Amino acid sequence: MKALIIAPAWVGDMVMAHTLVQCLAARHDQLELHVVAPPATAPLASRMSEVQAVYTANFPHGEFGWSKRRQLGAQLAGHQFDVAYVLPNSWKSALVPWFAGVPRRVGWQGEARFVLLNDRRKLDKSAYPLMIERFMALADEAGRLPATPYPLPTLQVDAANQARCLEKFGLHTGQVTALCPGAEFGAAKKWPAQHYAAVARELLKRGGQVWLMGSPNDADDAEQIAGLAPGCVNLAGRTQLLEAVDLLSLCDQVVCNDSGLMHIACALGRPTVGVFGSTSPGFTPPLGDAAKVVALELACRPCFQRTCPLGHLDCLRTLKPELVLDQLQG
Repeated sequence: MKALIIAPAWVGDMVMAHTLVQCLAARHDQLELHVVAPPATAPLASRMSEVQAVYTANFPHGEFGWSKRRQLGAQLAGHQFDVAYVLPNSWKSALVPWFAGVPRRVGWQGEARFVLLNDRRKLDKSAYPLMIERFMALADEAGRLPATPYPLPTLQVDAANQARCLEKFGLHTGQVTALCPGAEFGAAKKWPAQHYAAVARELLKRGGQVWLMGSPNDADDAEQIAGLAPGCVNLAGRTQLLEAVDLLSLCDQVVCNDSGLMHIACALGRPTVGVFGSTSPGFTPPLGDAAKVVALELACRPCFQRTCPLGHLDCLRTLKPELVLDQLQG
């Protein structure tokens, strides 16, 4: 079978999409799998061993891009795919496989995609409470899920790039904890910088290393943490996505918000503590035996909002550093 996946735009969702990739590979002995993804997530597909080709969809966020999508669809038409799986729920995300003439186009109903998808599923959220279940269910015509335990997202590591990164940033390994204070979704996912700094100070006092990691959008938070916890190595905004992947693979443990880096760390098998505020581990939990969750039981959470609708952010502000330190090794 020759299949095309239209991948998500969020890093964490892209990592979790590897569960679908593994389900398809398990069902089809001779699977040729290609992936279309935006620039923010496309590099991750290259670290999934089952993926043969990756195409970058250079459509700026919010841009309809009819002509660009039609052009990419025409480019892909020559591959004669048997099926396309459309993971985003937007109408425009289903255009490329339609333009490519893929005969079977699978996805959840989303934004009334009645023509663009011809294998259109109606989502029962109670039947598929986890995001990975919503991805994996698309692999089966009847929506059946694989037997538990579910396949875990797994990303490959580039040892040569790993070595280059260590040299580039002047790093050495051993007792490394990565702190990832960012969350692209919004402030209601972000544990306060002063709490991260308190964790960093304690780890440094114990003789460990602390690497601060994140995107350019996280640079201010990381700089605040570094100022409050002298001795941290601040890499936030300095690494490309795959550099972050290869450096995270060297860490002994990772503390993250519910974010893309949390899912990357888990997909690398790193012991990971996920701090949850407005969102729920009942939907996008950190996956793997080495993953732990820290969250408060409050009447107002999870609200799934980008900013606190009550204005107090108690779900994160009152979640004390000691709760995270208790979950960390040594």
